[in-house]
Amino acid sequence: MSVYVDGFVLSVPRKNLPAYIKMSKSAGKVWKEHGAIDYVEAVGDDLTPEGCAITFPKLAKPKPKETIVFSFITYKSRKHRDQVLKKVMKDKRITCGPDNMPFDPKRMTYGGFKSIVHL
Repeated sequence: MSVYVDGFVLSVPRKNLPAYIKMSKSAGKVWKEHGAIDYVEAVGDDLTPEGCAITFPKLAKPKPKETIVFSFITYKSRKHRDQVLKKVMKDKRITCGPDNMPFDPKRMTYGGFKSIVHL
């Protein structure tokens, strides 16, 4: 079975992590209701040691009091993702704009990925 994945890497101020978790739980419910297969938010715990690869801290550039969050949402296909996203963006429960998010969305990186191995 192949899936389509939207992946996100962002830095969240540690003091805002509870607000981020609350926002994510609400958003995840909306995504799932509109058809997403899976919705996952994960906070950095055991990040790549320096010298092994490009580290998550180098990628996300967290400030001293921030933590890194890696998130992903899975769908049946890109077409399915586009259909779900269209519904999600019209849902009035999704209210966070760039001015009231518990992190700086300009420093977030994200993209859609076609799976090549899914076991």
